[in-house]
Amino acid sequence: MANEVRIDLTDPDLFADGPPHSVYEYLRDEAPVYWHEPTSNTPGDEGFWCLTRHEDVNWAVRQPDLFSSVSGGDRGGGGTLIEDLPTGIAAGVLFNMQDDPRHRHVRRLVTPSVSPGRLRQIRAGLADRCATLLDEALERETCDFLVEVAAELPLQAIASLLGVPQEDRHFLLDWADATLDYDDHNPGETSRRSLEAGAAMSAYCARLLEEKRAFPADDMLSVITTAELPDDAGPGGPLSDLEQQMFFHLLVAAGSETTRNSITAGLLAMLDRPELWETLRADRTLLPAAVEEMLRWASSTVYNRRTATGGAERHGRLIRPGDKVVLWWQAANFDERAFADPLTFDIRRSPNPHLAFGAGNHFCLGANLARLELTLVFDGLLDRVESIEPAGVVERTRSNKHAGFRHAPVRFRPVAG
Repeated sequence: MANEVRIDLTDPDLFADGPPHSVYEYLRDEAPVYWHEPTSNTPGDEGFWCLTRHEDVNWAVRQPDLFSSVSGGDRGGGGTLIEDLPTGIAAGVLFNMQDDPRHRHVRRLVTPSVSPGRLRQIRAGLADRCATLLDEALERETCDFLVEVAAELPLQAIASLLGVPQEDRHFLLDWADATLDYDDHNPGETSRRSLEAGAAMSAYCARLLEEKRAFPADDMLSVITTAELPDDAGPGGPLSDLEQQMFFHLLVAAGSETTRNSITAGLLAMLDRPELWETLRADRTLLPAAVEEMLRWASSTVYNRRTATGGAERHGRLIRPGDKVVLWWQAANFDERAFADPLTFDIRRSPNPHLAFGAGNHFCLGANLARLELTLVFDGLLDRVESIEPAGVVERTRSNKHAGFRHAPVRFRPVAG
C-alpha cells in the first residue's frame, strides 16, 4: 500500500540524500499513474498525477497538444512547476513554458547559437578555459570541485553565449542559486533572499537588454532583442520585454545549474568506484558513453509538469482536462524496464535512452553544449589526474526540482612527471 512508503514528492527533504529510489520503485511497480494527494508541503494545496515509468513519461512528453506546457482545461495558471504560475506572466511567456507554434518559432531563433557548427567554433576557447581551471585546481591539490570547476566552466560558457561580461558572471550564479535552491523556503514559497536575488537579477537584465537593443553583437541576447517573429507565432513582431527578460533568467539557470550538477555527479560516481577511473584512463574511447551515463545518473532536472488539455486514460486511470501531470524524469532514468541494473553506474551502458534532456519539442536546447562541457572537463582530468579522493563532506542542494550540489571537496593526485 502507498502508506507503507513515504510518498511526498513535494517535500524537498525527501531528496536530501539523492534520488528517493524506494519511492520511485514503488510508484513504477504499483502505481505508474499515481494521484498525489496534497500534503502540507504541496504548493497550492492541490493534487496532481505522477508519471514515473520511462515509457509513460516518454509517451506524455511527445503529445504536446494533450499535455501543455502552458495550461489546460479551465485552469487559470499553469507552467512547468508543480505550483501554478500565472499565465501571461510566466506560463506562456517563459520559453520552456510555451507551446507551439510560438515555442517553435522562438526555438528556431536561438538554435543557431548552440548548433554543432557554432560549438565547433567555440570549442577551442572553451578547452582553453577548462585547462586553466583544471591547472589551477591541481596546483591547490584540494579544491571544492563544484565551485571551482564544475560551476565555473558552464558559467563562463553561458556568459559568453548570452553576451554577459565575464566579470559579471558570478552575480548570475549567486542569483540563480538563491532562486533555485530551497535552502530557506519550500516549493511555491519565496524568501527574502530569493526575492532580493530575483529583483537584482531583473534589474541587471533590463540594463543588459537595453544595451543589446542599442548595440547588438554576435550573441544570443542580441538575437532575442532584435528578432521579428512571423504572424503565425501568435503574435508576430518582436518578443515582448517580459519574454526577453524571462529568456535571460531561464538561460542563466539552465546554462549553469544543470551542467555543473551533472559534472559533479559524474565525478562523485567515479569516487565511489575508483576502478572506473582507471578504466577510462586506459581506454579513452569509453568517454562518450561515460558522459551519457553521467547525465542519466545526475538527472539534474528532477521533474517537469504539464497540464492536460483533454481527457486521457493510462494504466486504467482517467486524467481529466485541467489536471496537473508531473513527469518525473529522474524516476524514468532509473526504470529497470528501460535500463539494465539502473542503480549501477555503468560507463559502458549501451543503449542509454536517458531523458536527462527531456524529449519531444521541448528537448533541451543546450544538450550538445552540456555534452561538450562534460567531455572537456573529464578529458582534461584524465590527462592530468591519476586518482581522486574525497576531501570533505559533499553538500547537496535542498530541492525536489533540481538535483544539485552546493559543495564537493576533493583531492587530486596528479599524474607523475
